[in-house]
Amino acid sequence: MMTISLEELVSEAALLTRLDRKYLLPAAELPGLLERMPAGVRMLEIGGQRSFAYRSIYFDTPGLDSYRAAATGRRRRFKIRIRTYLDSGLDFVEVKTRGARGVTVKERIPYDGDGSCLGSAGVAYANDVLAGAGISPEGYEYRPVMATYYRRATFYVPDTGSRVTVDSDLAWMLPDGSTTRMPDSVVVETKSARAASDVDRLLWSLGHRPARISKYATGLAALRPDLPANKWHGVLHRHFTS
Repeated sequence: MMTISLEELVSEAALLTRLDRKYLLPAAELPGLLERMPAGVRMLEIGGQRSFAYRSIYFDTPGLDSYRAAATGRRRRFKIRIRTYLDSGLDFVEVKTRGARGVTVKERIPYDGDGSCLGSAGVAYANDVLAGAGISPEGYEYRPVMATYYRRATFYVPDTGSRVTVDSDLAWMLPDGSTTRMPDSVVVETKSARAASDVDRLLWSLGHRPARISKYATGLAALRPDLPANKWHGVLHRHFTS
């Protein structure tokens, strides 16, 4: 498969505002999917590597406003995290909100803390982004709730100017050290401006349909059975293990 550099990928498909579709596949089926990728699809390569380690530390309020908005399907919902690219050591405060017609809007700034808090600049930034998305942050206090770890491969689909990511070796950890994993499944996510990509159509032809999964909310539900999680019951039952 041909490759693409990070600079080219950002130039061609930054997609900070996008429509996301997530698919859960048995890990054993991934090689077959990659073999059937449409002609012209290019794989991100940096310094000779094509798979990269990620960590996300998710922040929420004491009342878990972010989680509960996702669990109940509220239109105005958000996620706040510190994203670390472990291979390069780069860190960002990222805030994701929902735009018109269900698109995801991701905004971020560099971060230089230790992950235990957002820092004053991160808090101010998160509050500004939420306010701009019509979510009042008044009274919100953010604290680290959970971390996720995984490896990611990224692909560029030139026909639709879209991205596809494949996340594997997924693990989740609470501050008290409790962990859960999804060892036998991978998350394939398509990220496009609106239209379905060739990879979406390929997945559909192989019998896969978009799944309800959020790395933050579904992972927290797996680790916190006291929380409402009807929305993800099927995914939790089939894919997660302690």
